[in-house]
Amino acid sequence: MKNNRKNTIAFLGSILLLAISCQQGPKKDDTTDPRTPGEPQEEVVSAPSGIITLAESKSLYDNYTKNRVDMIQQFEMERKPDEKFVPARFSDFDYATIKQYIAFIEQEAKEAKVDISTLRIYFANYPDKDRFPDGDKVVHPRQNSIFIVPTMRVDSMDYGFYIGADGKAKLIKNAVGETGIGYKSNQVERSEAGFVPSLSSTSIDQSLNLNHGSSGPPPYPDDFD
Repeated sequence: MKNNRKNTIAFLGSILLLAISCQQGPKKDDTTDPRTPGEPQEEVVSAPSGIITLAESKSLYDNYTKNRVDMIQQFEMERKPDEKFVPARFSDFDYATIKQYIAFIEQEAKEAKVDISTLRIYFANYPDKDRFPDGDKVVHPRQNSIFIVPTMRVDSMDYGFYIGADGKAKLIKNAVGETGIGYKSNQVERSEAGFVPSLSSTSIDQSLNLNHGSSGPPPYPDDFD
């Protein structure tokens, strides 16, 4: 008899708790994912090892100011004393252009069946002329700049490459060498058929080198001054 009474009380207690729970409604989940159901979660990208601090950036900028800018300006003023010259401090590219460039060289490398190993950034200096040898206009005569070259690995070394008229990856060194376009260097010539350049049709070869960014004196306001 006592057991029956205990069971009855327990049963009524469960019904009461269920009724209270229904009146309160479902518990709100504060951690509900706001994204559309089924949408894949974005991967968190870690900072690459080459990221430097603001303090290191400032140090590099100041060292260039101290050790390079005055020398460049003095040299250029000696060349043309009657013309004011302000050394370039930066080169920049539109972000959309860089994204397009990366997509383009990946596309070209894939079609040529090679892997891009690095992006090599060369320091450069525009000539004191109106035109380059190929006829392109020199936008910033005498100013320093940079250009970007993708590389591929050959025999444990990274070499800048372009796409030849036959669609294969060719070593820039074999096409340009020491004496200009058309010179075939024996130093880097390889036995791999895909890496031997064809120099008879350089006019339709596809360069992968990027330049024509914006260069100039420190922007206003200057990031580091």
